[in-house]
Formats: sequence, structure tokens, C-alpha cells
Amino acid sequence: MEEDMTATRDRPGVEEFARLADPFRRELMAHCYRMLGSVHDAEDLVQETYLRAWRAYDRFEGRSSLRTWLYRIATRACLTALESRARRPMPAGLGAPSADPAGDLVERPEVPWLEPVPDELVGADDADPAAVVVSRESIRLAFVAALQHLPPRQRAVLLLREVLGWRAAEVAETVGVSTAAVNSMLQRARARLRRAAPGRDGTAGPLTAGQRDLLDRYVRAFEAKDVPAIVALLTDGAVWEMPPFPAWYRGPAAIGHHLAHRCPAGPGGLRIVPVAANGQPALAQYLRDRADGAYRPFNLQVLTLTEDRVSHVANFLDTALFAVFGLPPQLPAGTV
Repeated sequence: MEEDMTATRDRPGVEEFARLADPFRRELMAHCYRMLGSVHDAEDLVQETYLRAWRAYDRFEGRSSLRTWLYRIATRACLTALESRARRPMPAGLGAPSADPAGDLVERPEVPWLEPVPDELVGADDADPAAVVVSRESIRLAFVAALQHLPPRQRAVLLLREVLGWRAAEVAETVGVSTAAVNSMLQRARARLRRAAPGRDGTAGPLTAGQRDLLDRYVRAFEAKDVPAIVALLTDGAVWEMPPFPAWYRGPAAIGHHLAHRCPAGPGGLRIVPVAANGQPALAQYLRDRADGAYRPFNLQVLTLTEDRVSHVANFLDTALFAVFGLPPQLPAGTV
């Protein structure tokens, strides 16, 4: 879009459009991410939204706010994109947990897995505490994974009504259905969402002192490969997922067995860099290369914490995500 706008910089309204529209980029990124479940697809659709809006800006009549107008364009662009895209699942949404935590893992790279998103790309303005809470709640991994169980139009209706607080008539105009249809779709979406994610998955507030201490102990245990210490930090029903592998595990015993038999790192073989994803604490794990001692990207963990335990670990083994999070391509040997 930048190239196109630069090429016609003398077109009336371009500078005005950029000045007025740019402040909405992060929240539109969050909206597209919720719709699509992919940080890469969301970035593309935000660019598409701004390009469409810029091209049509001279016809914008101001009957709604610019923010509402941009959301309408973004929602319609996402719905069009979803016509040719499959839903993005997490392994736990595909079937029962694996019965053999030490078994061979079969990769499924052809599945369009759900991706995590860096907080810095989608976070709300810290000056508005209420907006921060809504933003964190609505980008949490469990919520976005549950959204993937909804048909695209239901997904849009639920987000516009429940997250953005739009009136039914506004939503109806955006998605191209009647107001009565919006209300019916919202009821069905709520019911399906309850079935997909029946429980509240952690909290969306800042980490407490206890949770920060829990996270520190978890990191130390992982870097030491102290499996009993890791297991002691998990809830009884903890879930362990590892896309692009469809196998997943439930409970400390199964997770500990998997780590003891399948985790390639030995004591001191991992270095961990804290990041933030989906309004949750996350850890970038670097695995030591035995050839030269350098630490290279291994996986990105997104954690769900209770007050004193870890209840869910999503391990994303797509190392291309490290660049998305602004992480270095390797850590030198001896990094502490």
C-alpha cells in the first residue's frame, strides 16, 4: 500500500487519510487476527483493508465514524478471504489426548494451524485500562481457538456484537444479513462457543507476584531439564499441545513422560527468552546446537497460568514465528 500511496501522493486526501486512519491499525490487526487465527494472514488483510479504504476515501461520506468504516471494510475482507481458507485448529480441538506420551510424533504440516500473535502488534492503548482488559480477553489463545469452531459469518457477528459492542443493525449492514438473522446467528455462535470452550481459561490481567515467581521457577526447571520440577508446577488437568504435531497430552504424568522421553534438550541445552503473546506470558526456547554450541530457535511456548500453577502450554514449533516476535535468529554459545 505504501508504494501505491507514494506514487499518487498529490491525490487529495491521502495525507489526511493516513493521519486519521493509522491510529486504528493495531486494533484492526487484532480484529483480523481473531477472524483468521493467523498473524501472517491478519497482516495481509490489514494491508488490504487500508488499501481498499484509501482507494475509496474520497467517497467516504462520514455517515459513520472512520473507525466503524474501517472495521466494516476489514470484516468484509476477512469474510472474503475465509471463503477459500480452512479453519485453523489447535491439536486439542481435533480429538482425544494421545495415549502414548513417549510414542513417535507425526508432523502434519499441511494443516493450517492456529498461530500466536505478539502483544505489541495487537495490544490496546495502556492509557485505557478497560480497553486493555477487553483486548487481552479477546485475543487469548483459548478464545481465538474456540472462534475457529464458528462459521465465518457467525464469527464476525459474535466479534462485532460481543467484542466491539456494535448494535445489531450495524452488524447486519456489515455482514449483509437482516437484523433478525444477526440475533439468531449470535445465539448460535454463543452456544457453539460454550461447547468449544466451556471454562474460563485463566485471567487476562497483569501477572501477580505469585505468577511471576511461578514463571521464573518454570523457566529454571526447563533450562535445567528438571522434569519432576516442571511436573510439580502443572495443574492436575494441564494440557500440552505442539502444533504441527496433532498429538497432545493431558495431566502432569503424561506431560512429564513425554518430556523425559521426547524432549531433545538435556540439562543446559535450552536458553529461554520471555515474550508476550495473546495477552499471555510466552517463552521463546532456543536449543543448543551440538556442532558449534550456539542456541537456535526451537519453539515458542504460550502459557496459561492459574495463581500458582501452569494449566496449559501451547508449543509452537514453527521457528518462522521468531522473526514475527522480533527475536534474534540465534543466541551465541555461553549465553545465560
